[in-house]
This record gives sequence, structure tokens and C-alpha cells, in this order.
Amino acid sequence: MDEKNNFGRLFVFLLLTLVSCLSLYYLPETIAGKKIRKVDLLSDIREKEYDPLLDSLYLQLAAEDTLVIDPAAVCDSVIQAIRLDSAMLALRDSLYKVLYAAGGADSLGVHIEDYSLGRTGLKRFFEKLDKREQLGRPVRIAFMGDSFIEGDILVADFRDYMQNTYGGRGVGFVPVHSAAHQFRPTIKQTSGGWTTHSLMKNREYSYTLPGMLFAVKDEEAYLTCSTVDRYANLAQVSSLKFIYGQSEGALLHIACNGSTDTLVTELSPTRKISQYVLQDNYLKQASLRLTSAVNFHALGVALEDETGVIVDNFSLRGNSGLLLEHFNPDYCAAWNELRPYDLIILQYGLNMMSEEMLQYGAYRNRMVEMIRHLRICFPDSDILLLGISDRSRTLEDGSYETMPAVLAMLHAQRQMAKMAGIPFWNLFGAMGGHNSMVRFVEKNWASKDYTHLSFRGGREIAKSLYNALLLEKQFYEEADNTLP
Repeated sequence: MDEKNNFGRLFVFLLLTLVSCLSLYYLPETIAGKKIRKVDLLSDIREKEYDPLLDSLYLQLAAEDTLVIDPAAVCDSVIQAIRLDSAMLALRDSLYKVLYAAGGADSLGVHIEDYSLGRTGLKRFFEKLDKREQLGRPVRIAFMGDSFIEGDILVADFRDYMQNTYGGRGVGFVPVHSAAHQFRPTIKQTSGGWTTHSLMKNREYSYTLPGMLFAVKDEEAYLTCSTVDRYANLAQVSSLKFIYGQSEGALLHIACNGSTDTLVTELSPTRKISQYVLQDNYLKQASLRLTSAVNFHALGVALEDETGVIVDNFSLRGNSGLLLEHFNPDYCAAWNELRPYDLIILQYGLNMMSEEMLQYGAYRNRMVEMIRHLRICFPDSDILLLGISDRSRTLEDGSYETMPAVLAMLHAQRQMAKMAGIPFWNLFGAMGGHNSMVRFVEKNWASKDYTHLSFRGGREIAKSLYNALLLEKQFYEEADNTLP
């Protein structure tokens, strides 16, 4: 009798548990203003709802644009710089279409879509690569973006691929302090005695590529940096450059490679971006200390060689890209005298995107104006725009799927490139397109926020970008050999 009662109780308990679990499916989407994940025990057998919106957005991406662009107004300064007449530009356009057999759109991120006149958007950069031995300086690339490349994710491996091919050593520019310094694997650094001013929060100062500057608090501050051997080209360098924007005669104390010998030098009064350069063929570590630093502003240090390729990471968490329109042209010109860039890569969009928003025309138009402003600030630099990465939304059954806003943003970014007349690279396609972020997370190539890459995933995208650049360079070589 007792065994029957126990079985009955167990049956009732299991039945109540099943009913409770099934009831979780009907919980509201939000509780106390917070979105909760839907629990669906039948998700594996339930037929997923078809979302026709995704199909319409993919069709929009594949369709020919009807944008009316005045390329002469966009690219006049670039046309003068590349020294090609209108007939030659038309021939290059024709050759480009023959080689790629399409209007240029690429859903896989295999090649770069060049929307400049005559497909010359990277001509100056590739010429510098080919003539790097005669330049007398490194070929420099500025990789600008948001938290997607923070900590040197993606950029570290892209730098490594470029330096393995074209030479050069060093991590390049590193700000005095950043939110990612503790997990950045390409340099070790510590700092103290500084107040950070960022373009994100404080517009009273002049800014250039780093988007930050650092003021000494109480007339004394320090900064230490050490190379790492995670990448062979970062283990040691031949120069350290301390870059500052304002001095009233501060004293810089510097010691290298753990030496007790300290060199003391006065940084002459200036309100122009300047640098102190230390040459050492086997530089691995440096300790910098500032004294008598009244009203002193620093930007950072650069660890690098004077040959090959240098790739600087200018990530700024939360930046949509629009803030670059606040760069001070005079400040940028002074920076460019010290560190001229041959290519600027733009990676933005994540911080403007929301799941509910599918129209990004206003953002597109402002970004086109920003790119024009960037050309004024850095007239000798070619510009490459990266499309947005995949990002997932949570479905009702708890699974993940590409957010429709990704496709809308990608369409707007391709239009940006066309309107600005610059090259474009489809990062979403390079990841694998639809639901690629889900696959990246499953492989531990991305974090579980289904938005940001891990270092392993960054390596995959870096390789794809590097290969796309090499393929584009082959087109330039083919054009030079084919056209008169």
C-alpha cells in the first residue's frame, strides 16, 4: 500500500514539474524592465517561424543601387594625387568589371569593393608598399574602430600578417592608458598620475586619431611599457617615441631594458604635437617619468622599427564613427607630420545599431560627411571602410539568429562607400554571412554576447582582410601590366 502511495506522489510531482516547465514558455518577454530569455522545452521539435523580413533585407543588399553621386566632387583631390586622366580611369573601371564580372558587390568578403573613380581607392597605399625600401619611413596603417577591435583583437593578427609579408616590427602607437590595457596581449604597460580626456566625453580639447589625451595631475606622472613575444615581430624594436601635445618645459626621465642608468631631458615648451625619440636596436622595456610637468599633455608612446609596415590601433569604446568629424584639422596636420598614414581603415556601426531600427540613411549621410572631413585632416591617406560584423538576436525559443538590423546597416555602409567614393570590405560576408556569429560562438571564436570576437575569431577575420588586400593588390598589378 505504501509503495502505491509513493508511486502516486512521484507521478503527481513529475506531472507538476512538467506543467511548470511548460508554463515557463508563457512568461512575459520582460520582467521589471529587463528582457528575459524564453524557455521552450519543445524548441527542438517546434517548427521555427519564418521571418520574411530577412529575405527582403538580403534582396536589398543584392539589388543595384540607384544612388546619384558626383564622383568629381568627392574625389577631386585624390584624382590629382594619383595622376591618371579620365580615359585611363574609364579603362580601369572596365577592367575591374571584367575581372569581377559584376557591379562590385561581394556577398562573401573575398575581394574589396572599390567605389572610387577608376578603382584607384588604394593606389597610393599599394605604391607605398611597393616602394617601402625607398620611403625612409615605415608604411603606416591606422586601424580605427570601437570595442570590436579593443585590446588589439583582429588588429594584432592583421599587423602580424602584414609585417610577416612586408617587414617591420613593433606594436606601433599605444595610448598612455586605455580600458583594455589589462587584457591587451601585444604590450605590457602601467601608468599613473594622469587625467584622461576623451573625445567621447570632453570636447573642449583638440583631438586627432587617438581620440584621447592625458594631462599630468600634480606635475609628476609615469608610464612603463614592455614588449611581448606572443608575436615574433613584437619581441623587440629599434625605437621608442614619446608623443606629447603640450609642454611648458617638463623633465623626462627615461630608462630602458631594466637599466639603472636614467637619461634626463627637457621637453621644450610647445603647444604643438611633438615627440621624443629614443633609438635602441634591442629595445624591450622602457620606464618614463615626468617631473616639473606643469600643464603637460601626452598622447602615448610608439614602439616600432623605421622600416616595413606599422599598424596602429585607435579603438575607442562606444564610438559610432561620427565623433571623428570633431577632429581638429590643424592638430591632425601636426600629428601627420610625425606619423603620416598611407591607409586608414574604418570599423564602425555596432554602436549605432539597435534591434528595432532598420533605417540608417541619416547615419549614412553623416558618415559620408565625416569621411570627407577625414580626407581634409589626412589628405595623403587612402581610406577603406569595413562593413559591420554579424550580430545575433535571441528568438522566442531561446536560439540565436542574425539581427535584421545587421543587414540594414550593411546596406547603409555600402552606400556610404559609394557616396564617398572609397573602397569597401564586407566583413559580414567574410565571417560567413547569415548566422555566422552563432557559429563563431560555438567555436569559441566570439564571446557569448553574440557581438564581439575573441582573439581566435579576430585571427580568422584578420586573415580574410589580409587576403582581400592581397587580391586587390593583384588587380592593381594586372591593371598596370594590361593598360597602356
